[in-house]
Amino acid sequence: MSANDPFARLPEAASFTVTSTTVTDGAAWSPEQLSGIFGVPGGKDVSPQLSWSGAPAGTKSYAVTVYDPDAPTGSGFWHWAVADIPATVIELPEGAGDDTGSGLPEGAFQLPNDARASRFIGAAPPAGHGSHRYFTVVHALDVASIGVPADATPAALGFTMAGHILGRAVLTATAETPA
Repeated sequence: MSANDPFARLPEAASFTVTSTTVTDGAAWSPEQLSGIFGVPGGKDVSPQLSWSGAPAGTKSYAVTVYDPDAPTGSGFWHWAVADIPATVIELPEGAGDDTGSGLPEGAFQLPNDARASRFIGAAPPAGHGSHRYFTVVHALDVASIGVPADATPAALGFTMAGHILGRAVLTATAETPA
């Protein structure tokens, strides 16, 4: 695991709160949030339940991302990205990030992750690579629609959001695959 901070070079943003019934901040993902698609034993690729509160005044929409900066790629690994969540929504149910986005609110959409699947892909650190951090972030935005196409990458979403982020709520989970 590296000590890199994925927010170090991003604009400052107000902090607000994100919680989950699925995972506790700083704890390991459960098997449901590990990747069966990538062959992790017991993995089910189920997106976590998320609830948030205290977003800054002026919030017009949210985006949610899950990112592993410790993946051995040189650029980390994006596991999930959801854009255009209406400002009236303050929760996503567990499993919202399935193949159809069935639990997402109207108007919200999933972008292809680094596996090029428009869905949540669970944690799958390489065996023996050590503990990985998974930053689940709710971004409070000052626009109702961020204006990225549905086939944009999560990195393009992040670049487009950079000038529109009012606040950031962060929950960090971990995962490790034994050697």
